[in-house]
Amino acid sequence: MQPTVTNPSSTGGAVTLTHWGVIRAQGVDAASFLHGQLSNDVKGIAPAHARLAAYCNAQGRMLASLIVTQGMAPAAGEPPDLWLCCRADLLAATLKRLSMFVLRAKARLSDASADIAVIGLAGQSASSWLGNQGVVLDSAWSAAACAGGRVLRLPDAPGASRYLWLGAGDQAPAMLAALPALDLAGWDALEITAGVVPVQAATVGAFVPQMLNYELVGGVDFKKGCYPGQEIVARSHYLGKLKRRGVVLSASSDAAAAQAGQEIWWSGDAGQPAGQVAHAAAVEGGWLLLAEMKIAALGDAPDRAASTLHLGALGGPLLTRQPLPYALPQEDTQDASLGREPHA
Repeated sequence: MQPTVTNPSSTGGAVTLTHWGVIRAQGVDAASFLHGQLSNDVKGIAPAHARLAAYCNAQGRMLASLIVTQGMAPAAGEPPDLWLCCRADLLAATLKRLSMFVLRAKARLSDASADIAVIGLAGQSASSWLGNQGVVLDSAWSAAACAGGRVLRLPDAPGASRYLWLGAGDQAPAMLAALPALDLAGWDALEITAGVVPVQAATVGAFVPQMLNYELVGGVDFKKGCYPGQEIVARSHYLGKLKRRGVVLSASSDAAAAQAGQEIWWSGDAGQPAGQVAHAAAVEGGWLLLAEMKIAALGDAPDRAASTLHLGALGGPLLTRQPLPYALPQEDTQDASLGREPHA
């Protein structure tokens, strides 16, 4: 039996994302400072926009993933605050590392998690509730003021719209009371089926952005200029050196608990792991994973029909590939189907 995700589009609801936190960036140089640190355009963020971005080390490996938006309207003459939403288990380390590089920039970074709640919204009930607030967001990474905070449209999961609301904690109870309840496992499953998952403590330094398909979902701007790791990220893009991609996999209900950081093994190359779990969620009938995988292990050539993927070890639970809601670049899949590393 293959696992399934109950489609929340007919009901949907809201859930407090207790495993997320918020960094507040203030000051006239806050946007330009962050622009030089992250993989996406921060200086160009308008009130109607949000950005997905990677924070990388010098080797282009992701130390954190951030969703960036403007805060509430500032006082007259003051630049807007920027809110950076990331996994709570990485917030302290990310804040400390970013703060080390502020130097003479007129920017102040602080942990605002105690002041700013993070709520995930999904499905038709969320879209209807937002419509009743006068908010219609038609595309991913659009944003608007809503209910004393900011609401951002995230990339949709199949059949289910997704949003992130950031705002004062005292506004959250009324919103949660107005919508059906979602659980965290259900939210995690929607992240996976949407094909957009965050870096977390178990995967720090494991991936360049393209290994999680970040450039395919609006997380990398290749024209914005320098940032830590930019040369590596750009080389992978322009010179076709990428050998790994993010894919959705499933395991049946008899599988052991899946978790981020676990290795994925491929029977076609028993000598080494073929990938790593980036995010996992328990669903009806088993588990869903988004995993970073060697492209060579994903081919569908006839001589690979009998090869299999396994969780944790070659003798571990069998994994089945599931569709992504967006297409991987054609050259990646073509090279994989021929059984060779792309552009090797």
